[in-house]
Amino acid sequence: MANPKVSVVIPAYNAIAYLPKTIASALQQSFQDFEIVVVDDGSTDGTCEWVASLADSRIRSAIVQSNGGCASARNRGIRETKGDYIAFLDADDFWEPEKLEKQVRILDSHPSVGLVNTWISNIDDQGKPIEKLGKPTAEGQVWASVIEENPVMCGSAPMVRRQCFEAVGEFDQALLSAEDWDMWIRIAKRYEFAVVKEPLVRYRIHAGSKSHNLKLHLQSRLSVIEKAFQDDSADGTEGDTKNKAYGLAYLSVAYRALQSNDLDQAYELKNQSVQCWPALQDSKVFRRLGTILFLRRYLGNGRYERLLKTLKYDSAQIGQTRSSSHKSLNTFMFIK
Repeated sequence: MANPKVSVVIPAYNAIAYLPKTIASALQQSFQDFEIVVVDDGSTDGTCEWVASLADSRIRSAIVQSNGGCASARNRGIRETKGDYIAFLDADDFWEPEKLEKQVRILDSHPSVGLVNTWISNIDDQGKPIEKLGKPTAEGQVWASVIEENPVMCGSAPMVRRQCFEAVGEFDQALLSAEDWDMWIRIAKRYEFAVVKEPLVRYRIHAGSKSHNLKLHLQSRLSVIEKAFQDDSADGTEGDTKNKAYGLAYLSVAYRALQSNDLDQAYELKNQSVQCWPALQDSKVFRRLGTILFLRRYLGNGRYERLLKTLKYDSAQIGQTRSSSHKSLNTFMFIK
């Protein structure tokens, strides 16, 4: 395609088990003015050969490079594409059919918007739904909130104007994790964000995802925050905003430690979070973590899980009634 409106960049590293469904979800979009560029990031599973076998003019031959990581693959894809808008799709995720159409509509009608985000639904290795929907809400001038927490909940959600990358540069290949968050922070300095408030992405969560490497993820998050404040023009209230960002980084990784059943690490990270930003101890998310850690340590995992099941069952019997006498029950329904 000579001049497609949208370029879809798919970084792929040994993901042939998922890639057919991923590409099929792109080809089945209601919006059809796009090209697909697969960047084979050093795969050894036949990705390049499989892509070459696809007889579809919208799919270009896979671009093969030595393994350099997601940032490197995305950068290569951006350089090779032609579209005005660039949508990223991880090789193990997939899209709902109207995803591109709804994002293009926003970028076409709102020239001040540089990035369009979406809600997401989480799936497991087998494609089965897990957990609740991811519902980011950051819209407009969002730098102050993006520096505190990444609103782009997976790499397959955003569509970005090409001119954004021309203005802020490429993904930082020195970052081994959180390189996407770093990019969104840089874009948020110059452009507005928008959100399609529908779950248009199915995000696959693996036990081996790099986000589960707590030490790497924490180091990368702290590096991103430090980098964001190196530019004096970033924000006029650097001190408080930076300390809050550090505190939220530690608290976020504490929750990841909890999910990995590393209670000691979760306690340590929780305590570090309030050392950076003492006001966090008054937040609901901080108190919730403390409650969960206390119950998990006091009851043990087995009794804790049974308590949750009991509370959820009792809540189902209550139905939709939300009287004051049931407030404590409703609180514990969500502590997992």
